[in-house]
Order: sequence, then structure tokens, then C-alpha cells
Amino acid sequence: MITIRLQEAQMRNKYELLLSIKLLDYEIRELTVYSKQCCDCYEMLTRKLDDLCNFMNEELTVNLWSEWGDDPDISLHSEQLRETAVHALCDMEKHQSLCIHNHETDVGVYMNTLSSSIQNELQLCGIGPESKVLFIGAGAFPLSALTIAAHIGAELVGVDIDEEAVRLAENMTQVLGLEQKVSFTSRTVSELAFARQATHVIIASLVPNKVDVLDVLYRLVRPDSRIIVRYGNGLRSLFNYPFQPALPQRWRITPVPNHSNLYDTVILQKAAAVGEGANLCETVRH
Repeated sequence: MITIRLQEAQMRNKYELLLSIKLLDYEIRELTVYSKQCCDCYEMLTRKLDDLCNFMNEELTVNLWSEWGDDPDISLHSEQLRETAVHALCDMEKHQSLCIHNHETDVGVYMNTLSSSIQNELQLCGIGPESKVLFIGAGAFPLSALTIAAHIGAELVGVDIDEEAVRLAENMTQVLGLEQKVSFTSRTVSELAFARQATHVIIASLVPNKVDVLDVLYRLVRPDSRIIVRYGNGLRSLFNYPFQPALPQRWRITPVPNHSNLYDTVILQKAAAVGEGANLCETVRH
């Protein structure tokens, strides 16, 4: 009898987690549709995406995920939630970018907040005024990219496959007067001469095919270039594309400690640039 009750309690935990994931997926999907019909609904969509971020960091969710995160039903609906959330975020960023362009929102508030939150990450990555930064997956509301240019002074090229996002990002650059430091393009990385000059490459957490991108970058970047990969595994994969940094010997991997509750970061360098015969995945912990 005790065993049966224990099994029932465990199954209840699974369905509690599954229901929460399904509800978030449904609400975000519906609010994304509503927002296209009524701009005021973007505020509700923003709050719901914040709810997802909070859900990922709640102790109860962490405990339930540790128990059921590998369950096929949980995995399936988690992937669906991620796709829904990513689509919603892309739409919301386009709306925010338009608001900036139309002077309906002060971008300085966003940038000052973001600057303090990513400053530690950027310092550990060694990005400075003389750096040349390639940002892959910049998006329509490229706050990280613009913060690097505005607060650090580095030259930056942002890449995004969405041509509308590129156009909106360029509009934001003009509003901020950063045209001399920042440019955006929808061209592929392999087509960019800047990729061969870049001292740093940042791969956004919402870029899905990170390993494929790294394969291209390895052939292009300088031996001393640093590749900063943002990603989210496990519970954080609800709002980020995952990345398993078990790469071939040609890469040296350095985890970056950061205070973000949303994603994790690693730095990759060509192993030959940091010493011949480097270990398979030489890991430096801070």
C-alpha cells in the first residue's frame, strides 16, 4: 500500500509539472496572437514571459524537473513551450524596436539595466574598446550588441537570418547614433569578411544550431578569437536552445560564471591557440 501511494505521489508530481508547462505554452501562444491584433496585449505577453522565467527558477519547479525532466511527455511539451516562447520573444522584440524607433520608449532604461547585468560576463570574455565583435542571432531588439558598442566602444557586426529583424535593429542603431560602431546583416557568417577579423564571436542563446555554427566559425576565425556561446540546458532549455559542450579536441572550453538566471555561458578557443596537445575539453573553473 505504501509503495502504491508513493507511486501515485510521483505520478502526481509529473502531471503537476506537465500541466504547468502546457498552460504556459497555451497562454504564451494565445497572447502572441492577441498582441498582433492589439498592441496593448504586448504588456500581458511580457508579463507571461516573465512568469516563464520565474517558473524556471522556482525551487518547486527545479525539484520536479530533477525527478521528471527526462520523461518523454515532459521533453516533448518542453520543446513545444520553447518554440512558442522563442516565437513570442521575437515578435515582442520587433514591437519594442518599433516603439524605440517611434520614440514611444526610452531605450536608455533598457540599456542601463542590461549593462550592469552583463558587465561581468563581458569582462571575463575580454571584450574591450579595441575588440571586433561578431554577434550571431542579434535579433530585432539587440540590447546586448548595442550595449557592447555604447558602453565598451567595441566595433560590432550583428547577424540575423530575419531580414525584418535586421532592418529594425539598424533603426535602433540610428536612434542611438551608433552607426559608426555597429552594423547588422542577414548574410551568412561564411560570407562576412568581418568574421575573419573578429576578436570575439557571441552566439545568442536563441540560436538553435550552435554546433553547426561552430563548425563554420572554426574554419573562419583567427587562432586567438574567443567564441562566447550562450545556451540553456535542462530546465533552462524551456527558454533557450541547449548546447552540449562535448566538442572535439580542437576546442578549449572555459565555463563563464555569471549571475544570469536565464542562460549559461562558455568561452571556446581553438586548442592550438592555447597550447598544442590540449586536453579533450580542458575546463577552467572560476
